[in-house]
Amino acid sequence: MPAPVTPLLTVDVIIELVDRPERPIVLIERRNPPHGWAIPGGFVDPGERVERAAVREALEETALQVELHALLGVYSSPLRDPRAHTASAVYIATASGEPEARDDAKGVELFNPDMLPERLAFDHAEILTDYRRFRLVGTLPPPRLG
Repeated sequence: MPAPVTPLLTVDVIIELVDRPERPIVLIERRNPPHGWAIPGGFVDPGERVERAAVREALEETALQVELHALLGVYSSPLRDPRAHTASAVYIATASGEPEARDDAKGVELFNPDMLPERLAFDHAEILTDYRRFRLVGTLPPPRLG
């Protein structure tokens, strides 16, 4: 039986810096298309747990060792990535220290979640809207069927 054709599996990690006032989040400026600011993340390797991929991608792109705290949700709109259909498990994590742009990150900056840059890559504006709601009232986003 041939292998099924499925979306590519990715992870994104919303990193809160707990050693800074108001716990800003870390965003990377993408070096490669699609350009813009993005939540650190990337593809899950074959044989790798999704959680391990999240920790690895955060370290590779920001030089931060993160601790995962919650799964915000799975984002899987066929249009979320212009390169291919991907499904992303999005985690909320904490870290301390000074982030550095590494791997395919051209830059890295800290942002107050209520004052984000205009040019966000992928569906990260939607994800960060869900995150802000979670941070404010503690409720996870409902499943999206459409």
